[in-house]
Amino acid sequence: METKQFAGAEKTNSSFLSPLERKLAPLVIPRIPGWIETYHLTMLTVLWSLLIMVFSFLAATNIRWLWMVSLVIALQWATDHYDGKVGKYRNTGLVRWGYYMDHLLDYVFLCSILIGYAFILPESSRFQLLLMLALFAGYDFSTFLAFAATDRLKISFLKFGPTEFRLAVIIINGLLISFGTKHMIGGLKWVNGGAAIGLVFLVYRTQKKIWQHDMEGRQQKIKVRTEVVRDHPFVPVKECS
Repeated sequence: METKQFAGAEKTNSSFLSPLERKLAPLVIPRIPGWIETYHLTMLTVLWSLLIMVFSFLAATNIRWLWMVSLVIALQWATDHYDGKVGKYRNTGLVRWGYYMDHLLDYVFLCSILIGYAFILPESSRFQLLLMLALFAGYDFSTFLAFAATDRLKISFLKFGPTEFRLAVIIINGLLISFGTKHMIGGLKWVNGGAAIGLVFLVYRTQKKIWQHDMEGRQQKIKVRTEVVRDHPFVPVKECS
């Protein structure tokens, strides 16, 4: 029996850097050693997250440790970006496990970055970091609820996706090393303000598309019912909800 393909196996990514990533994939994937399995790449995010917190803790006394944080973020991009692609290339069959663990560990990775900044920034910034975690988690919730409703997994928003997020963090780390933490403390409010506006826009646009999908389905049911009544006027038909 042919089984239905899991919709989570395909992602829609229209971010700025996605065309470059697609060009790199055919060059990189065949060169990944055979002993490195897709689940190895996925689970490495646990190690990267721990290292981010360790190096961020050290950066509290020497800000230059943030260079190591940025290096680990780049490594996490590589393992996270290619884990699913390696699985497809080798047909490992870990599609649903990969979907679950990959996205769960993405959240762990996000938490490690914000916990790391909590080590570096003054205690007065903790509320803004907590608010940032809540807002970014809102994007994840919207993404996965929309996937459940539409069977379409879209991981970018306004040309901004996971790769752009990592690149932004690396740039922020460079600015922190060069100019200190003073400007970032005030900048957190603006980042959160922009994230909140973007989240509201995302939720509005997503629910509008889902609403239209429901209305199209309802109209289709009404059309089918009308055709049944026309062709078989004496056969009772259930009302459409």
